[in-house]
Amino acid sequence: MSVINLFSASDFKAHCLELLDRIADRAVDRVTITKRGRVVGVLVPPDDDADAVRGLHGFMRGSVTMPANVDLTAPILDEAFTAADGILHG
Repeated sequence: MSVINLFSASDFKAHCLELLDRIADRAVDRVTITKRGRVVGVLVPPDDDADAVRGLHGFMRGSVTMPANVDLTAPILDEAFTAADGILHG
């Protein structure tokens, strides 16, 4: 892949569809658009679906630790829930 840097806004406008096709085909991995010598935009291809899913699911994996003596399946209340008796708040 190649990087196209400092593509002027007027050149980008003239070749926009061609550049979008090249980005979509992964022939180019980045287009930097300038206006009067100042960067005004960067065009990059989106992540593929597999990368997007990997980034979304499990992104917090490993961020929570539990002490070894904690049983998350053990009951936390000794008394029955009052909702069973029709009392929702009490």
